[in-house]
Amino acid sequence: MTLLLTLDDGSIQRKLAEAVDLARAAVLEDAGAELVGAHVGVDREDAVSASHLFEATVTGYRGWRWSVTVALAGDEEPITVSEVVLIPGPDARVAPAWVPWDRRVQAGDLGVGDIFPVEKDDPRLAPAYLESDDPAVEAVAKETGLGRVHVLSRHGRLDAAARWHDGEFGPRSDMARSAPDVCGSCGFFVSLAGSLSAAFGACTNDISPADGHVVDVAYGCGAHSEIEVEVTSSVPVAELVYDDSLVDFEPAPEAPAEPEPAEAEPEPVAAEVAEAEVAEAEATVVDESEAPVVEVPETAEVQPEVEPEAAAQSAEAETTESPSEH
Repeated sequence: MTLLLTLDDGSIQRKLAEAVDLARAAVLEDAGAELVGAHVGVDREDAVSASHLFEATVTGYRGWRWSVTVALAGDEEPITVSEVVLIPGPDARVAPAWVPWDRRVQAGDLGVGDIFPVEKDDPRLAPAYLESDDPAVEAVAKETGLGRVHVLSRHGRLDAAARWHDGEFGPRSDMARSAPDVCGSCGFFVSLAGSLSAAFGACTNDISPADGHVVDVAYGCGAHSEIEVEVTSSVPVAELVYDDSLVDFEPAPEAPAEPEPAEAEPEPVAAEVAEAEVAEAEATVVDESEAPVVEVPETAEVQPEVEPEAAAQSAEAETTESPSEH
């Protein structure tokens, strides 16, 4: 065997790669022709062995392959079959790696009535009778007189701190990145006791999504106690801006001159007005046989002003004619 490993010039691997028929015969004998597909390749195992791969047509094993390992003991020795196995290919669906039952439970899996005991040597816990590096633990133990059976160890505190810092209420969350300020300066932030007080506390704001949760001092949300919002009108008012360069100016038309008031005509003398009214009344008396009947309107039309001399002559003519008619 030492001679083969030292003087091998590649001929052994070539012989092993050419043993396709020998490998197929071995898998057909083991599985049957209906479960064996085409030859898909050769994998080198070591200097004197290789594995031939064939497609497997087994129901429920899609993507799996038949592996036939062949070996060569010497130049003058025949190639032999070492084993025939069914192995998963790169696209095969396989079961996940086995995990012990106590490690399968994840955060949030514990339900009502479930019991989950801790490991005997859980590194997160330490016996309470040992000296702790957390002053708060020592203070609680002395205050109660008896103390607890286990307390949180340094490893347990660091593990919790890393989990909280990287969790939903840590400084890297989307809510914290968009917050106006951090929890460390918020009035609703209550610090934890002990060594964790420097970095963590509890939120007490019922509006915040972190209410009742442990939050990082660098976490933040929009319900910070020191936020001041300027109260303005909900209706946006835009400032009016005029561009004089885009405005055309036209001169306003001149206002027409006001006409001068006309001089008032003098009022006629009262005697002349009376004579004119009498003349008009007498002029309307005519012979009924000669003049047609005309309905006199209720309101007499205003006659034009008559000269006094013409009015007097008309009155004398009517007076001379009236006795002869009667």
